[in-house]
Amino acid sequence: MERCHPSEVYELFVRHMNTPRVVVDNGVCDTATLVQVHSARKHGVLLEAVAALSDHGVCVRKGYISSDDGRWFMDVFHVTDAAGCKVADADKLLVRLESSLAAAAAAADALPRPAGCDSPAKEALCLLELIGVDRPGLLSEVFAVLHDLRCSTVDAKAWTHGGRVAALVFVRDEDTGAPIHDAARIRRIESRLRHVLRGGARGARTVLLDAAAVGNLDRRLHQLLSEDREADRRAPAEGPTATAVAVQEWGERGYSVVTVSCRDRPKLLFDVVCTLTDLDYVVYHGTFDTDGDHAQQEFYIRRLDGRAISSEGERQRVIQRLQAAIERRASEGVRLELRISDRRGLLAYVTRVFRENSLSVTHAEITTRGDMAVNVFHVTDVAGRPADPKTIDEVIHGVGTESLRVDEERWPRLCSTEGDAGGGGGAGAGLFSLGSLVKKNLYNLGLIRSCS
Repeated sequence: MERCHPSEVYELFVRHMNTPRVVVDNGVCDTATLVQVHSARKHGVLLEAVAALSDHGVCVRKGYISSDDGRWFMDVFHVTDAAGCKVADADKLLVRLESSLAAAAAAADALPRPAGCDSPAKEALCLLELIGVDRPGLLSEVFAVLHDLRCSTVDAKAWTHGGRVAALVFVRDEDTGAPIHDAARIRRIESRLRHVLRGGARGARTVLLDAAAVGNLDRRLHQLLSEDREADRRAPAEGPTATAVAVQEWGERGYSVVTVSCRDRPKLLFDVVCTLTDLDYVVYHGTFDTDGDHAQQEFYIRRLDGRAISSEGERQRVIQRLQAAIERRASEGVRLELRISDRRGLLAYVTRVFRENSLSVTHAEITTRGDMAVNVFHVTDVAGRPADPKTIDEVIHGVGTESLRVDEERWPRLCSTEGDAGGGGGAGAGLFSLGSLVKKNLYNLGLIRSCS
């Protein structure tokens, strides 16, 4: 029987005696729900907490991270729902946090965890990991190939950034609904997708997953693009909406201080913490706050070996990775929501309509629940500019006005965001006018209630 070192036994005892404690309180703050997490400090626990909050759909408005630089830390989050109100289902949020942190602690005491954080268990499916050069119509070709190979897409996520595309696609046999186990068929799928992606051996990968092996999909997309070195190809950001990231040294205490200033959006804190964790940095202290649509974050970090960032090259790498991670999720183009009864070839058809109307998909999130497909696409024209209003109208008519809609709540903010990005009064005014035209057309179609 293998014997453990006394220090390892003590660490295990500490974790068992001090499992993470979570408090969710709706009475302390008038405008937000207060979430407190107390735990023995362990690499990745902060990410687990932030991921659980993101998975629950809440928005982190402000908070702080405090550690005694030893074994303990406390996280405090002020969170709201998407409408800016207190979280109504506080009990469910508490259960989700406790479950996620308990699973993380159990995994740390047992076997190494798969890449990514825990996510709700999925049935055994074939996961396709795709990475390649982005181009107009690429997703249409991918879904057309899968349909041709009798693969039914159950869930999928796709991001584009820096001229690259990364996608995670869960598929099963279209005829039987069963997982795909045949090795020859899997090789055929890989070969066809590599040809579409034009990426050689790195173009497409397939992994057969069971329910316990599914990690956090957003984290895996970040990892795929980082491994692809997409951040190194990123053009320098310009204009007033550029993401500002700085790394400074606090030599007196042995910390590196990371500051982030950018436009606020859902899952921003997750993207930053995820990137620092995957770069093997530990957050000892931190603050994060939002003011309107602006977010300010500050983190005091060290490497896993306890040392601060030691070179200019390492500092620049952290800055580049954080900027890329923040900008990957930034929504570009018009957000279209598709809610329709699922059927064979649905994704191949819808994305073909986009391609035939010269629309390019920058982000996609595919979800199937029972017999319903709930899909979200962000689309631009093939040059990455805002799509023509008439084109959006034609696509909506082509797919079905009862099924495909523009997100009416986020559309006004999107127009404002893209207008600011121009950096000048003329460009901004032109984009805002274009947004007004689209809204007018959608109002005439009866898809929004107001075009003011």
